[in-house]
Amino acid sequence: MMSKSSGRKLAPPRALLLDFGGVIVSTAHLPGWQARLAGHVRGLLDKAGMAAPELSAEQIADDIKAGGVADSHWKNAMSRPLAPRELRHEEFWGDFVAGDWPQQARDVVVAEAYDLCCKMGNWKSERILRSGMLDLLDAADAAGVPVGIVSNALCGKVHVDFLDAHGLTARFATVVHSDEVKVRKPNPEMIWLATRALGIEPSEAWYVGDNFDRDVLCGKRAGIGGNILMEDKGTYDLPYELKLKPDAIVADPVGLLGLFREATRGIAA
Repeated sequence: MMSKSSGRKLAPPRALLLDFGGVIVSTAHLPGWQARLAGHVRGLLDKAGMAAPELSAEQIADDIKAGGVADSHWKNAMSRPLAPRELRHEEFWGDFVAGDWPQQARDVVVAEAYDLCCKMGNWKSERILRSGMLDLLDAADAAGVPVGIVSNALCGKVHVDFLDAHGLTARFATVVHSDEVKVRKPNPEMIWLATRALGIEPSEAWYVGDNFDRDVLCGKRAGIGGNILMEDKGTYDLPYELKLKPDAIVADPVGLLGLFREATRGIAA
């Protein structure tokens, strides 16, 4: 099965590049987030003087749900092109959610699209730092290996806010979020942006993600030195068949730390 690794021996990395969701944190959906967000949107329409009785909070919640399904299908499709772009905040709200709304109502959510995406990210999911992540960061520090984040995100600020709240921002030497750089994994430019920022070649770095079609494929396209899959929920739910073999598969950051210590034996403290 595709879950087998390549078995290629990993050289000591000059940098560790990590996905955010599924690697640094685990996420779980929060109940009632769609209704909460719909109530906020209805309030924006009221403030703008939009009666629009057809846009009840319940209908808005249904449209947010439908927009999320469309977004999920779009993301799966965007794992096929060589260099996919990222969906703009305004596209998500103006096209995926509000495509059939009155123009004035569409204009309201498009104007507030960035803030709405941030609220959606915060209200939709809770994030928990994965066990062993702090130990991994400490080991990387001891070995003088910078750690970066390379992550797809409709609103990367949600990730940054989490790092700020947990005092982790300074632990990362570079952060690449797809909504800010306008491209998304498996576009290899995502990894190249991080390696250029760190002044190294992709072949000198490890990249760790939790998806085959976005992460392992991105690492392969970018020519990454160590292409590592970390298991999380959904890792093996592929949208289409991919005959990809990561260089190593780990269950969690504890497993990644073991790989790192083995590769850097004699380097890490």
